[in-house]
Amino acid sequence: MRLFLAKLAVVMALSGPALAGELIPVDDSYTISQRYERYKNEFAGITWPVSTFQTGQQVLFDRHYKSVGARELHIDIFLPPPEVKNGKGIVLVHGGGWRSGGKSHFYGLANRLAQKGYAVFLPEFRLSPEAPYPAGLIDVNDAIVWVKSQADTFGIDRDKLALGGASSGGQMAALLAYSADKPLFKTHANDDTRVSALIDIDGVLDFTTPLALQFENAAGKTSAAGLWLGGAMEDVPDRWREASAAQHAGPQSPPTLVISSGIPRFTAGREIVEAKLKAQGVRYRYTTFENAPHDVWLFDPWFGQIVDQIDSFLTEK
Repeated sequence: MRLFLAKLAVVMALSGPALAGELIPVDDSYTISQRYERYKNEFAGITWPVSTFQTGQQVLFDRHYKSVGARELHIDIFLPPPEVKNGKGIVLVHGGGWRSGGKSHFYGLANRLAQKGYAVFLPEFRLSPEAPYPAGLIDVNDAIVWVKSQADTFGIDRDKLALGGASSGGQMAALLAYSADKPLFKTHANDDTRVSALIDIDGVLDFTTPLALQFENAAGKTSAAGLWLGGAMEDVPDRWREASAAQHAGPQSPPTLVISSGIPRFTAGREIVEAKLKAQGVRYRYTTFENAPHDVWLFDPWFGQIVDQIDSFLTEK
C-alpha cells in the first residue's frame, strides 16, 4: 500500500468526553469507498454488499472495554436473532496496514455472521500513529479477556470464541492466536486469551520470508510494517521475528482457516504455518480466490463466499 502521511484529528464525539480536546493521530487513508473506486473498473461484477437486519437481531455500538489513561477503547457487538443463536462468538480485527482503518469496516461481515448465529465483536485498538507495536496487540488481547468476562451476558460459550482478522488484522489475529500460551502481548501474564479457532483473511504469517520482506520491508523503517514495528528488519530483526505468527505456531495453536485473495504476498509464510500445524495434527484449511482484489472481505461476489467459508469451518467437527 502506498504510504500516506498520518493526519491529526480531534477525536471527541465518537470517543467520549474523556478525550475532549485531546489530539489523537488518525490516518484515514484507507476507506471502503476509496477501495471501491479503485476496483470498480478492474473487477467485473464487483458490488458493495447491502446489510439488512432480521427480527430480534441486536447491534450494540461503542461499548467501553478498556481505558489507557484518559483514552477509552470501545467494542461493537452484533448479536444474532434468538432463533438462530449458536452460542459461538467471533472477535474480528480490522485491517489498514496497522496504521489506519476502523472497526466499521467489518460491519457487513459481522452482520451476516450474526445472522448465521454468531455473536460478533469488533474491537477498536490503538494504531501505529498513536502507539506502535505491541500496543494494538495488547488491546485486542484485552478485548478477548473482556468478551470472555461478558460471555454470559452475550449468550456465548467462552470456550467457543474464535479470533479472526483481515490484512494487517489477520496478521495480528494469527500472532495472538498462536502466542496465547505465552505472556507476550498480555496485560496480565495469566490472562486467558486462548481462542477456539483462527480465521486469517489475507494476513501475513511470517515477516521474515523473502516474499514478505520484498513488500513489507521495501521502504524500510517508513513502510507500514516498519512504522508499526519501530524500524526496518535490519534495525530490529528480533521484533520482526517476534511479530511473525509462524514463529509461534505449534501444537497449542487453534484450528486455522486461511483465506487468500490469491495475491501471495498477503499470506507470506503460509506454507511454514501449514507444515507446522499439519505435523502437529492441528486442523487447517486453506482456500483462495482467483482474479480478486486484496480486500475480498469488503465486496461481493467474494464477501458472501467468505461468510460461508467461515461458517463451514467453525461448524466442522
